[in-house]
Order: sequence, then structure tokens, then C-alpha cells
Amino acid sequence: MRAAPLVLGGNVFGWTADEATSHSILDRFVDSGFDLVDTANVYSTWVPGHKGGESETIIGNWLAKGGRRERVLVATKVGMEIGGEKGLERSLIERHVEDSLRRLRTDRIDLYQTHIDDPGTPVDETMEALGRLVKSGKVRAIGASQYKPDRLRASLEASKRLGIPRYDTLQPEYNLYDRDKYDGPLRDLAMREGLGVITYYGLASGFLSGKYRTPDDLKKSARGAGIGKRYMNPRGMRILAALDTVAARHDAQPAEVALAWLIQRPGVTAPIASATSLDQLASLMRATELQLSAEDVSTLEAASG
Repeated sequence: MRAAPLVLGGNVFGWTADEATSHSILDRFVDSGFDLVDTANVYSTWVPGHKGGESETIIGNWLAKGGRRERVLVATKVGMEIGGEKGLERSLIERHVEDSLRRLRTDRIDLYQTHIDDPGTPVDETMEALGRLVKSGKVRAIGASQYKPDRLRASLEASKRLGIPRYDTLQPEYNLYDRDKYDGPLRDLAMREGLGVITYYGLASGFLSGKYRTPDDLKKSARGAGIGKRYMNPRGMRILAALDTVAARHDAQPAEVALAWLIQRPGVTAPIASATSLDQLASLMRATELQLSAEDVSTLEAASG
């Protein structure tokens, strides 16, 4: 396996990709030399009739086919509401990690991430609970998602003070359009502390793929209304135009350029991207081979700034 500049998002498994399609995508991803798959215990509670754990179950069934566990790193998350429970209390973490291990059909989680901050739980309690999981071998490394700088800093300081495992990774929302949550103090902290940064929503819910350019395009997706409200504005269209310009220089797709920008961005280790077909996956993987020039980056950032 290689240190992958691309992380496969498992949020679509059991939602817009059925189990057979999900398994074929996982096979192709790993066979192509990539190794990190990201999911969460709550995927996909938003689908009518789902209770959460559907994505983990599909990944677990794939791992159980044999010969796969040693070829892949599995990342999952805890902390968002599932089964009427939410938060990062010690008891919740200890219970939900067992549920994830059972669904994933494995004896360890390679990267266990707090999905969202829980201001109501002291960081000492959360970090001690996570640290025990690392020491027990049930979890190999821990990470944080959707943390603000002050809470991430407090968590890192707690680990140092208590002499326990600390967060190794950060998972922020970050793409050419949505930059304000990460650029600045959070990015500075992550780089200073040497955290691995795996970004989510790298394609801005699909907007940066270029599929959504007119009101009629928005009707093609259940997410269309939200995409239109958030991204279909003058700045969003400027970014799409810049992506088109750079894509034409490289005979590439806009999505590939958007991910390549992330891959080459200082302070980013790898973006997360999801695929619902092998064709989509092939395009995402091509992004890892795309080398943007200084002129390309300038074109993109002038539109995005």
C-alpha cells in the first residue's frame, strides 16, 4: 500500500451506491494502490428507513470476503446522533466503538475520529476515553473532525498534560469554495502540530464537478436545492469558469482539477471523495496524477479568493 493522496468516502455506501456497487468500487480503489476508506457510524441515518451503520456494515461485509483487511486502512467516526444518543462522553465512546467494530467485522479501527465537537463533555474525558482505546489496540490512531481552533488546541494540550495519545489527524470542510472554516487559525494550528489533514466536501457536494450550472440542473439531484442556494451565485460561477479553464489546459474534468488543487495545497494531506460508479472513481483517481502549474493555481485562487 502507498500513502494515498486520495481517501475514499463511504458516505454513499448503502445510500446512492448499493452493496454490490460499493464492493466493486472498494475493489477497484484498493487494486489501484490506494488504501484509506472513510466512513462513520451515522452513515446513512438521513435515508428513510435507515438507522445508521449501513455504510460500516457494507464495508465489513467486503472485508469479510477474505484477503482485504491487510490491504486497507479503515477510518470511522463517533459523536453524532445515532440511536437517540449523541456526544463524546466516555460511556458513549466505549459503547459505540464496539458497535462499529462489530459492523466492520474487524478487531481494530485504523483511525477513529470524533465526528463533531461536544462542548458539554470535558476534553480530558474524551481524550482519556480515546487514549484507552488506542492502548487496548482496538484503535490505532485518533482524529478530530469539525473542530474549531480553540477546542482542537485544548484537546491537544490535554493529551500532552495527561501523557496520553493525541489527535493525529484533522478532518475539516475544505474546497475551492468553502475555505473560511479551515484557512487561517485552524490551518496554522494543524500545520504547526504536524496533523494529517483529510478534507471533506472536496467537491462542495458535487457543485465543483460542474454538473450544476442552471436551475434545471439542480432538479437532477435530491441535493440540488441545497446546492443551488449555497453555491449558485456569482462567486460560485467564477470558480466553475476557472475550473473549466484549467481543465481545458489538461484535458481533464473540473472535478479532477478541484481535487488536484486540494492535493497540492499546503496543509492538506488528502481529500475525501465519494464515488457511486466505477467511472466516477476512475475520474477521482486521475486527479492524483494531475500536476497543476503555478498559473493553474493562480487562476483557481483568483476566482476563489
